[in-house]
Amino acid sequence: MTFATFYGFLGLQQAFSSEYVVQDDARQHVFWMQRFLDPQLFPNDLITDYFQSVAPAGYTALYQLFAQLGINPLLLNKFLPIVLGLITTGYCFSCVLQILPVPFSGFVASLLLNQNLWMKDDLASATPRAFFYPLFTAFLYYLLRRSLLPTGVTIVLLGLFYPQSVFLCAGILILQWLKWRKDAKFRIWHPYFSQDQGDYLFCGVGLAVALLVMLPYALKTSEFGPIITSAEAMKMLEFSSKGRSDFFLSNSWKFWLYAQRSGFFPLEWSWLPFKYFPVMFAVGLSLPVLAKFPVQFPLIKQLKTGIFLLPQVGLASLAMFIAAHAVLFKLHLPSRYTQHSLRIVMAMSAGIAITVILDALLRKATGKPSNSQKNALFLFPFLSVILILLFYPNFVPYFPRTAYKTGQMPALYEFFQQQPKDIVIASLADEIDRIPTFAQRSIWIGNQYAIPYHLGYYRQFRQRVLDLIRAQYSLDLAEVKNFIQTSGVDFWLLDKNAYKPNYVAKNKWVMQYQPAADEAIEKMKDKRKSVLENLLQQCSVFDRKNLIVLSSDCLLKAK
Repeated sequence: MTFATFYGFLGLQQAFSSEYVVQDDARQHVFWMQRFLDPQLFPNDLITDYFQSVAPAGYTALYQLFAQLGINPLLLNKFLPIVLGLITTGYCFSCVLQILPVPFSGFVASLLLNQNLWMKDDLASATPRAFFYPLFTAFLYYLLRRSLLPTGVTIVLLGLFYPQSVFLCAGILILQWLKWRKDAKFRIWHPYFSQDQGDYLFCGVGLAVALLVMLPYALKTSEFGPIITSAEAMKMLEFSSKGRSDFFLSNSWKFWLYAQRSGFFPLEWSWLPFKYFPVMFAVGLSLPVLAKFPVQFPLIKQLKTGIFLLPQVGLASLAMFIAAHAVLFKLHLPSRYTQHSLRIVMAMSAGIAITVILDALLRKATGKPSNSQKNALFLFPFLSVILILLFYPNFVPYFPRTAYKTGQMPALYEFFQQQPKDIVIASLADEIDRIPTFAQRSIWIGNQYAIPYHLGYYRQFRQRVLDLIRAQYSLDLAEVKNFIQTSGVDFWLLDKNAYKPNYVAKNKWVMQYQPAADEAIEKMKDKRKSVLENLLQQCSVFDRKNLIVLSSDCLLKAK
């Protein structure tokens, strides 16, 4: 709990390092919740309405509850990670003690899990996926204890906060009907169906709860549907290796193993110094080997039957990973079914294995006091492992990784805050992504909000981007005025470098939107100034550093 608190405190330092700081994904999942404090914000806003519609009910209700108490959702978002981390730590520790009743194993497992969670921004985001960790570890704990009511409650909560994880719970419950016994003759483990009626009753009730939880999602129709199909996605630049939502990668090894959206293993395992967690993964997998040597590793004898839950979680995760790939995007992203659960399972498994191994080393080091040199030989690796476990984060760049983004233009945010609440701002500049969060004003489009999974939303969004690119680089004043009148845009935020030749060509996000992006490049090569470029000084209402804001009223009056 001390380490969980310390890591969380390091995250809080980043969260409050400046007046304008927001977690990267909170710009999607939390910004719209400012409506809870002021319902007049973001009126008739496509982007805001979409992200509000896809937010899980429990997640929304939690933030709304605190907003009613006067706590800004963006402020709550900064404090939640440390709370979620502490809950996760408590349940992880308790789970391990149900498997190996040695407190040190729980300490190592929860330490490893905390380190891994703060090497990626999932927990720090306090978005729906952050709630998976405390709720799923709670589910595992109550399942190990065969506590029916708490198990059902955790399934309901997972459905309310991170719905796709309910499929994992269902798979794990089904696997509870299988038991394992060791063949006396060949000394190999083989499965058999449980003979205990209680197992079938317990799992049947759990599955019924899972079904009831997921039923509303199955019956719900979204105004922003349908979900994109695999065939449609493969034709879009957005899903290519050069796209905003890169999924279909040419590197098959990366696609199946470590890719952020399609890969089986957590992304950070591929880049961590010294491949720390892949080593832990291998250590965790060594448990079956250690079990074959009970004399050399005597602590292995204390393992409880709950150890079989860990491979069951792995099997359920693998099954859902395969299913998500088979019906691509209907079950959201395949990686969501393995990367989160693997962090938990492998931390527990590695914590147990490390404890068993260290126990054996410690017995060797202290077993024969007369042979001090031999004892020191065994004690050295014991102490080395302890030191590595405790101090490894010091060797990880940017630990903890929170993905907090700092606003660099306070004057711009204050300028827009002084404008009416129903204004709309158009821009291709990167700074536009921060406006809804820091200025609480609607934007026409933004890279951060270009999520292409629901076609009812993304077709409108994509058309908006195409129209904006064409208008921003148009040589025809009538076309610019027509865009303003049809879109209802009140202000135009421009990067002063927007009319340099490489501005569009080097912008990975803008280049997705063809043919408008290529047309803009061709117009800039023509050396003729666009309409907006000619009106920069005449219609400017804000000019700081690299950004300039144009008034739509002025543009409409231009001749």
